[in-house]
Amino acid sequence: MQSRKPHAALLASPGMGHLTPVLELGKRLVSHHGFSVTIFVVTTDTSLSQSQLLKPSQTSYHLEVVFFPPVDISSQIDQTTSILTQLAMMMREALPSLRSAISAMKVPPIALIVDMFGTEAFAIAEEFMMLKYVFITSNAWFLALTVHAPTIDKKEEDDHVNKQKPLVIPGCKPICFVDSFEPILKPNNQVYEEYLRMGTEISTADGILVNTFHELEPQTLAALNDKRKLGLVANAPVYPIGPLVRPAEPGVRSEVLSWLDMQPNESVIYVSFGSGGTLSAKQTTELAWGLEKSLQRFVWVLRLPVENDSAATVFKTSNGCADYANYLPDGFLNRTSKTGLVVPMWAPQTEILNHPSIGGFLSHCGWNSSLESIVNGVPIIAWPLYAEQKMNAAMLAEHIGIAVRSKVLPSEDVIERSEIEAMVRKLMVGKEGEAIRARVRMLKSWAEKALSNGGGSYNSLANVAKDCEISLQRRITKAGA
Repeated sequence: MQSRKPHAALLASPGMGHLTPVLELGKRLVSHHGFSVTIFVVTTDTSLSQSQLLKPSQTSYHLEVVFFPPVDISSQIDQTTSILTQLAMMMREALPSLRSAISAMKVPPIALIVDMFGTEAFAIAEEFMMLKYVFITSNAWFLALTVHAPTIDKKEEDDHVNKQKPLVIPGCKPICFVDSFEPILKPNNQVYEEYLRMGTEISTADGILVNTFHELEPQTLAALNDKRKLGLVANAPVYPIGPLVRPAEPGVRSEVLSWLDMQPNESVIYVSFGSGGTLSAKQTTELAWGLEKSLQRFVWVLRLPVENDSAATVFKTSNGCADYANYLPDGFLNRTSKTGLVVPMWAPQTEILNHPSIGGFLSHCGWNSSLESIVNGVPIIAWPLYAEQKMNAAMLAEHIGIAVRSKVLPSEDVIERSEIEAMVRKLMVGKEGEAIRARVRMLKSWAEKALSNGGGSYNSLANVAKDCEISLQRRITKAGA
């Protein structure tokens, strides 16, 4: 018998940056909108488990996490294969597992929600007569580029790629050449073809969910829903439903949090490059000197240096320890022992950013980290490394004014210690830092309102839920006829 509670299937691509917002969406559909949810997770190894992702208080009869067998694309790639192409390949390999899992259910879910890399699964949704949604785990500006990309003509392409002119997106801020997304700069490459395919398939969805909120990107969201601008290519209603980030867990204890308890309010800068970001040995040394010379307190999550690969740990989940001291300047740990804390590999970022001692975040500008900073009212030093992070950095610094960034992109050259020192001091003790701090505090307040009952993001997801309920009632009526 068909349940009267709507059931949604969510499909998450590999990487915690994709999985975390999908989990938060699933939890919100269950807790706020009366859904039952199955989250299918595509993995590259067997180290993840449900107990790692959901605390006992979050597990529910109505929320299930299913891990597909690890996908192996090693025979199809080489060192030049981009992350985006690898993700597309992995999701393609997982399609048979998704189809088998849905066909094994007594009644298929009413809706399938995939992230950007899973749009080829829409064929499965159509086969089982499910509504199909795409969840953009990045921002609306990135969505705007993605749906616009298939319409870029040869002249626009030449102007941007070869003449390095800004890329114009109807109704939105243009994208400067230096901040452009990698696939756009590689026409006729496999990564470009995969990206165009995703942009085209997104427009076939019944709705597009985005991890942002109206007050953060009003101009872009208006353009996406305007048929005279981007609405014609998006071809589906766009629902801002964010910011969806993992909430801080009360009662979590660690060496880092205990150390932060002893520091003055807003006196510590947190340094982390996300779950996938890495620096070269030379950049690691320059960063260490810059932090020391700034004379500011810091917590630095340090990974072993990797040369010529800023995304070396994207598909790895290990948080093992290593002898990191060998990669720091001689005497650095002793000289900074009273003002800094170096943490190897991993730290509880959500709880750190939520701590009152944190006054700034030197971040790779992954969208999850950016939203975590916003919801905690923490200003940012933008240090983009890969994927759409250059666009994110431009948006945070130039569009909404809650970040500072270096004169040269970290992905293009080594940022020297003097500039790092200057950026840290500007954010932590300068007048400009105070203005940025005030701005991000205002965004924090708007973010809270957006997610509260009756707020813009709450209502957006409620509209999606209503469409699913209507579709479910039609299915029930048809079955009873």
